[in-house]
This record gives sequence, structure tokens and C-alpha cells, in this order.
Amino acid sequence: MEQAASINSWQLRTLSALRQCRTAALGGHVDACSECSHVRISYNSCRNRHCPKCQNLQREEWMLSRENELLPVPYFHVVFTLPDLLNPLALHQPARLYGLLFEAAWQTVKAFASDHRHLGAQAGMTAILHTWGQTLSLHPHLHCIVPGGGITGSGKWKLARSKGKFLFPVKAMSTVFRAKFVAGLRKSFTDLDPALCPALFGKPWVVYAKRPFSGPKQVIEYLGCYTHKVAISNHRLLSVEKEQITFSYKDYRQEGKKKSMGLAPLEFIRRFSLHILPRAFVRIRHFGFLSSRAKPKLLPLLMAQMGKEFVPLSKQQKRELARARLGLNLSTCPCCKSFTMLTVCCFIRAGPAPLAALAGVNALAGAQ
Repeated sequence: MEQAASINSWQLRTLSALRQCRTAALGGHVDACSECSHVRISYNSCRNRHCPKCQNLQREEWMLSRENELLPVPYFHVVFTLPDLLNPLALHQPARLYGLLFEAAWQTVKAFASDHRHLGAQAGMTAILHTWGQTLSLHPHLHCIVPGGGITGSGKWKLARSKGKFLFPVKAMSTVFRAKFVAGLRKSFTDLDPALCPALFGKPWVVYAKRPFSGPKQVIEYLGCYTHKVAISNHRLLSVEKEQITFSYKDYRQEGKKKSMGLAPLEFIRRFSLHILPRAFVRIRHFGFLSSRAKPKLLPLLMAQMGKEFVPLSKQQKRELARARLGLNLSTCPCCKSFTMLTVCCFIRAGPAPLAALAGVNALAGAQ
């Protein structure tokens, strides 16, 4: 059972940002159409990574970058899960514990990839941290995407011995992952309960590997499901009342059957706060030949070997392509459908738009 933890100042700051998102408290701007004088007031978003309303554009941009880097090889989905015995540490030392989770997962994949019995090459991995279960309980785990092969010392691509049917033996990976994590735990935490490590070795750990994706499109679609998710999305909220918040969830113990759960507002906020990450903590990380340091050099070489050309996308290109995918064109008037929306006023203080905005609208109307 999870131990209670008070909401700290960073979590309160995050919750405040989510509460104020797209309200007058954050300011906004007034747009007007030069053709029909339609007026639109838009309030600023909080841009917090824990906000369910502020991640769509970032997700599309991230997906575009990963799509541009895909190799024409099999890809595998591997999940590394921590046992609930570690939940107290996750509550009180999240940055250290989650950082150790990333490191132990990569060291496990790296160890199997470097073994000539399995691959004998340098692997690559993209890992995404999730900390929640369907009912907002604490459930730390990594979703990892691993190419089914690696790059040899001579710079050549080498396919895994399984030839795309599976990555590495899952049971062996579970054992190695547990050993590497516990070793790192003993090194990083000097004040551990003496009974914790024996208890961790006394139960099996879960490493789950899915079958390879059928192609690059499926890889990207799957990545998009995990990269910029938050603990709960708005579409899962069924009702928000003074006494109870009701949301839907899938019960995977009953084959994903859809159910609903009601929580008191303070309990709902407490559970949501469990998944607010420490300040500046990086929850998406790249390793091996997919790391930020190695990628600019190695990816073009691998692409060339496979008959593809690697052309990085600029920030502006990603922004424009992402907006196009989402159908976001702020210059289109929702009334006359012309590309004639112009910003006439910005306001940063709380409250209604200033009167200066009306003067701008009247000026546009008079110019017609």
C-alpha cells in the first residue's frame, strides 16, 4: 500500500498552473477578422508538461523528429516495471529512483546487445517514464522502443540473431535487470532498510517484450501513445462534482474491461500529485546510437547503408508540419473561413480584454 506523502511546493505550483490554464489569469490576446470583423479572445495556456490540454503540439513535433530518424528495421516494445516494494522510495526520492530505473534498464539492454550470443553490437533505445496505473495508483515503469539490431565496431548494421522474431530472452532480462537495479540501489541509497534488498530478490521482476512492429508507421503511432501522456486525460473524466470526481479506467485483470471509479476531490488531487515529476526531470531519454551525442554522426551512416538519406528537420519545419497535422491555423477566421485573422491586442493581466482591443476591431471594420 502506498505511503501518504504531503503535496510539496513544486506540486502545488504545478497544480496551480493547470488550474489557471487557458483562463484570464494567464492573460491572452484578441484577434479580429479584417473581412467580417469577427472577434476572438484567446487565453494563454500554461504549457506545463503535466497539463492534459497543453501537450498535443509538443507530441506531434516529437513524433515528427522520431519519424525522421526511423530505420527500416524491426522495432520492439520493452517494458521495465518496478515492484511496489519500491513505492515509498518513489514517493520521497523520485528523481534518484527514476534515474536509477533508466540506468538499470539501459545497462540491461546494453549487456545483452554486447553479448555475441545475442547480438554483439551497440544497441539503441528510447525510453519513456510512466509512473501511473489506470486508477492513478503509483506504478513506475519504462516504455522502451529498441531497434532489432545494432551497430558494430566497424560501423556496420547487424541484425539480431532472432532475425526480427524477438529481441532477447525476457526471463533472463528480468533477472539481469533486477540485479543491476538492486546494485545501483545499494550504491545510491546508503540508508536503506536492511530487509528491502533481500525482499526485492525474493520476488520476480517484470520485463515485458511485445512482438516487433510491422513497420515505421506503427512505431510512430505507438510512440505517440506514450510520449506526452499525463496521469489522466480529460476524456476519462466522467463527472466532476463537489463531493466526488468520477473517471473511467480499464481493468487489465479482467481483460481490459472498462469500469468507473469515484474519488473524493482531495484524494483525486493527491493521486494526481503522485505523478508530478521532480523539477527539470527528463522523462524521455535516448541511449546508445540513438543518444543525442551519437545520433548526428551514426544515423546518417546507418541510413546510407540502408539506402535512405537522413535530413534533420529544423524547429520551424517541425512546428509548421505539426500545426498542419493538427489542423491548427490561427489565421483562419472561424466565421468567414478567410485567412484574415489579425492580432489587435495582447493583455497579460487577469480580467477581461482591455478597451484598446475594441478600438483595434473598430479600426479594422472601418478599413473595409
